[in-house]
Amino acid sequence: FSMNYLYGALISIAVAAIAQFVATIIGFGLALMRRSRAGALRGISWVYVWFFRSIPTILVLLIVWNAVPQFIPALKGPWFTPFMAACVALAAQEAAYMAEILRSALGALDKGQQLAARALAMTPLQVMRKITIPQVARIAIPPTGNEFINMIKYTSLATVIALQELLTRAQVEVSITFRYAENYAAAAIYYLTIVSLLSYLQARIEKRYQWS
Repeated sequence: FSMNYLYGALISIAVAAIAQFVATIIGFGLALMRRSRAGALRGISWVYVWFFRSIPTILVLLIVWNAVPQFIPALKGPWFTPFMAACVALAAQEAAYMAEILRSALGALDKGQQLAARALAMTPLQVMRKITIPQVARIAIPPTGNEFINMIKYTSLATVIALQELLTRAQVEVSITFRYAENYAAAAIYYLTIVSLLSYLQARIEKRYQWS
């Protein structure tokens, strides 16, 4: 019940939520590009997915925090915090995985539904909003929930850029007290609690969108 650990847990959840939200939006765009008739768009999407799926998460964090500011001097300002860097890095990498999840979800839809909607004079935007997205969401909920749970754990890697998330807080306490078992056990209990709540929420959402 330490406020220090609670604050670290909230930081982890906030980074994971922001990164997952941004990654889902980017991933959906990449998934649409991958299914485009334009070869250039398909190529850009493929290269993005290939690049970020090939690089370890901890390396992406270090690149965004240490390397990118060398090419973009504006990022050397105090406004570019470890929190922001972690959100950018995790969102950029997670977008590659979300692109594949959403691409497979789009591929699972019956093309006849879109043709029928166009026959009813629905615009492409209406087809996307009323037919495609609701069905894609239902299919993508289980893997997206798993990715978000993984994202919570990936935030622990942000300790390399001095983000004051849950694991960093535990390590600081260890360096002060040298009580390894107690502090690491406390961090583990927080992770178990967070993941358990998210798993329960995911199950409820899946049941809500399950077809009878």
